[in-house]
Amino acid sequence: MPKDPRLTELHRMRAKTRAGGGVERVARQHAKGKLTARERLALLLDRGTFHELEQFVEHRGDELGVSEEKIPGDGVVTGYGQIDGRTVYVYAQDFTVLGGTLGEMHAAKICRVMDLAVQNGKPVVGLLDSGGARIQEGVRALRGYAEIFKRNVLASGIVPQVSVMLGPCAGGAAYSPALTDIIIMVEKQSFMFLTGPDVIKSVTNEIVDHESLGGAEVHTSVSGTAHLAAASEKDALALARRVLSYLPSSNTGEPPAASASGPDKALEAALNDTVPLDPLEPYSMHAVIEAVADRGAFLELMPSWAKNAVTGLARIGGRSLGVVANEPSVIAGVMDINSADKIARFVRFCDAFRLPIVTFVDSPGFLPGVTQEQGGVIRHGAKVLYAYAEASVPKVSVVTRKAYGGAYIVMSSKYLGSDVNLAWPSAEIAVMGAEGAVNILFRDEIAAAPDPEPVRAKLAADYRRKFSSPYTAAALGTVDDVIEPAETRAKVIAALEALKDKQMPPPPRKHGNMPV
Repeated sequence: MPKDPRLTELHRMRAKTRAGGGVERVARQHAKGKLTARERLALLLDRGTFHELEQFVEHRGDELGVSEEKIPGDGVVTGYGQIDGRTVYVYAQDFTVLGGTLGEMHAAKICRVMDLAVQNGKPVVGLLDSGGARIQEGVRALRGYAEIFKRNVLASGIVPQVSVMLGPCAGGAAYSPALTDIIIMVEKQSFMFLTGPDVIKSVTNEIVDHESLGGAEVHTSVSGTAHLAAASEKDALALARRVLSYLPSSNTGEPPAASASGPDKALEAALNDTVPLDPLEPYSMHAVIEAVADRGAFLELMPSWAKNAVTGLARIGGRSLGVVANEPSVIAGVMDINSADKIARFVRFCDAFRLPIVTFVDSPGFLPGVTQEQGGVIRHGAKVLYAYAEASVPKVSVVTRKAYGGAYIVMSSKYLGSDVNLAWPSAEIAVMGAEGAVNILFRDEIAAAPDPEPVRAKLAADYRRKFSSPYTAAALGTVDDVIEPAETRAKVIAALEALKDKQMPPPPRKHGNMPV
């Protein structure tokens, strides 16, 4: 029985679109150590769950007539599939077709899946590998970018948006991932910049390469644009899957349930000896977080940027949440411009997707100096105040040692709306450190003493006892309880359980005016 020619044509067209730019260009992609768009989607999604949309779309020609043959798909693969059994919408740019450049129909396909994601309350994952705007399509390419940017903004806070950078992302194209919630880059392979090396050289005569201009190391440790970096495409796609495992599908849903892996009892017990007796001696807040979180459940975001602050996703008692902390082993956990930006954005991210926030506090205050003041540390610090005060999700804070001045206030203090506030016996909550305070308050007395140091030490000890003690704070209701450090995990789990049904309707306004 002869085969239906209509089916033959369908199979031919499918084969054509799935071949990308052809055997030679796919080979060149592989020779660079890069996967094709479809190979990437196969790694990202659960096996056999991908369903493609608009695979036969073609570009409509160009202004110069220089484009190659119209290849179905127009350089981007779009559709939906599943990650851990949950639906996600995806697009993957295909560098083997016109260098993955974005034209009118390419953009329209991306916009289509973004619209479907918002309408159905599902995450969007973009796999980016593109030479930028398709020059030969003129303003139609720019219009396409604008349409995507608009959808990034409209989807923000409604569905999670994850960008996985797997190649170049040049020019205005970089604004789309910058508008998303999470950016993951591949070391030595993905690049993101507005003006490339050639343009910079022509304007400034400065010679710079792609890596130092906008590589993964730059954006994860210098610019603070990217959240995570991976050694390979496979690892980057695995990170995207892991990030989504902590998040609800939309702002109206709940994060996926997970069975608690239980605490590490040895680490938990060691918390009692974590904070040194010497208030100037550093310790690792990462060790505190690892001891309180479920085993292996902490995923730090932006670990290489503003290291004096820690932000990340975790599970405690099986519940997904966000963790914010000062890191006393890095410039004493002091707050500055970059750490303020890092914390503020992460707090708002958690609040948007209904993730409780647990904050560990140990900071002597904001970093003093002309550079910080002129750089706008007041404005940047105000972002943290705004974010915590605005957040309506359950908030639990634990003061482990220093909570001085402005740092005490901004780091999820009770009076910004934190629900449960705990302190360790080592906590010091005051306007400033004891030594600095007595140097101001008793300057004349100390100067007049025959031996100033013992006088200064006694006055500092008295100040700590009267003003900095956690029991003084507890007596004033500033903290709800002073706890043994080894009890922290149990206390946090109990607090989150008590707060899980928290309701805090927003005030009737369009939006506030955050000091961005």
